[in-house]
Formats: sequence, C-alpha cells, structure tokens
Amino acid sequence: MDSSSSSSVGGLGTVDPQLQHFIEVETQKQCFQQLVHQMTELCWEKCMDKHGPKLDSWAEACFVNCVECFIDTSQFTLNRLEQTRKSKPVFSESFSD
Repeated sequence: MDSSSSSSVGGLGTVDPQLQHFIEVETQKQCFQQLVHQMTELCWEKCMDKHGPKLDSWAEACFVNCVECFIDTSQFTLNRLEQTRKSKPVFSESFSD
C-alpha cells in the first residue's frame, strides 16, 4: 500500500473518492429499490386488492395511472430536495441541533 492510498483510507477527515462514489451509488440504488417497493405496494393495494384477482383493462389502467402519479410525485419531491440541497451547505450546523 502506498502512502497516498493509506492517507486517503486511514487519515482522519479524508475519504477515499472511490469509496465515497461507491457509497453514493449504493445509496441511490437502495433509494430506488425502496421507491419501487412503495409504488408496487401502493398500486397493488389500490388496483388489485379492491378489484379482485383478475388483471383486466380497468386494473391495467389503474396501475398505469397509479404508477404515473407516483413517478410524478417522486420526481417533484426529488427536484425540490435537490433545490434545497443546492441552496444550503452540505454540513450545516442545523444538523447538530
């Protein structure tokens, strides 16, 4: 192990950029999986549990509408969070309150 990699891994306050990128990617994957799970649960309950076990044209249209609404809402929320994140420092003192 050379001195540059040992200082980025073992140094206090420094984070290996590759590790940081890996963690960010895995966190995004986890968030995506949670969204898919929530969407599936919500739309299944709304469109199938109340309508019956058959996937007919009504249930299909219900799923499409439910998924589109969920995606629109999620996109709006993510855009709002991104705007908020860009307007504030990453490590603000408000997190320590």
